[in-house]
Amino acid sequence: MNIGIDGNEANIKNRVGVNVYAFKLLYELKKLNEKRVNPHNLIVYLKNEPLSDLPKETNNFRYKIISGGGLWIITKLTPYLFKNPEKIQILFSPSHYTSPLLTIPKIVSIMDLGYLENSGHFTKKVFWQLKYWTAISIFASKQVLTISEASKKDIVRHYPFASKKIKVTYLSHDLDEKDFKLSENDVRRVKNKYSIVGDYILYLGTLKPSKNVDGLIKAFNIISKKKEFKNIKLVIAGKKGWLFESLFELVEKLKLNNRVIFTDFFPEEDKTPLRIGAKVFVQVSHTEGFGIDTLSCMAIGTPVVVSNVGSLPEVAGGAGVVVDEKDEQNIACGIEKVLKLDKNEYNKLVAKGKVQASKFSWERCAKETLEVIENVI
Repeated sequence: MNIGIDGNEANIKNRVGVNVYAFKLLYELKKLNEKRVNPHNLIVYLKNEPLSDLPKETNNFRYKIISGGGLWIITKLTPYLFKNPEKIQILFSPSHYTSPLLTIPKIVSIMDLGYLENSGHFTKKVFWQLKYWTAISIFASKQVLTISEASKKDIVRHYPFASKKIKVTYLSHDLDEKDFKLSENDVRRVKNKYSIVGDYILYLGTLKPSKNVDGLIKAFNIISKKKEFKNIKLVIAGKKGWLFESLFELVEKLKLNNRVIFTDFFPEEDKTPLRIGAKVFVQVSHTEGFGIDTLSCMAIGTPVVVSNVGSLPEVAGGAGVVVDEKDEQNIACGIEKVLKLDKNEYNKLVAKGKVQASKFSWERCAKETLEVIENVI
């Protein structure tokens, strides 16, 4: 069987969210395929040369570069696959978008539909592209993969016609073996690098309105006024997305400049030490398709506070503190709950998080994805 994969989401240097999903899935699909008696031929289509950390080519795993820029799927991939020189029998797109024009059977992955409920969190261009191209991709695909039961319910609610072709394939954390071997020296190095002194609360992710970083800052403002938390910091680690300027203005307005640390973009090797060093990780998004960072923090031993929307309660299970993301006071109470735990209670929460995180694996995600691909053909 010849399977085509749009690999562009994985071929990005600074990976977050869907990029991590596509990257991990490529590796696991390749590994699964190599164990088969009769392996499939996996052809990964890219618009740029593969980055050095992508899986290496083999007889049954190859890259095909089709150079191009904007609207690449429509202007480059679609015309190329009309000719279909690799004779692929199916096209898998681990992103929201696929070609509506191709007659080749298609499978698309949908992370979430949060943009439909929160259109103001996106620029007009991003919103309209997500809204219409995602809907067309769902309609044009034989099967739709999504990453949580919460996302599945949203898809069915907005697109009832898709109810019989949706499959949930849970993701996992983004940690490697080396991440579990990091020491206090690694944490110290990263704290020194970003001038973090003492204990800190961590947010990690792209700076954009849907992540509700402004709500977290307001909650931290409440916490920061209390005597017992006078030395704790808030570390906001992540690259700038869109509509982020107001976050810096908010910190200035609340006079938190000395208490809030923005790292901006940080290299991948700093991510896990930042997680390990935090007293608590907070992800109080207005919408979230899965929550890889939440799962990764639990796996590495950092307690989490998450919002009560989307997939986050589903991912955290009973191992995280769940709060109302629209209520800054409630967010503050959730964070305080963790910060006030004694050592024994804190360690129990850490242990629960590790057990919950162990229920998810990329191998299982890839296995279920490959089964869907095979069943469609």
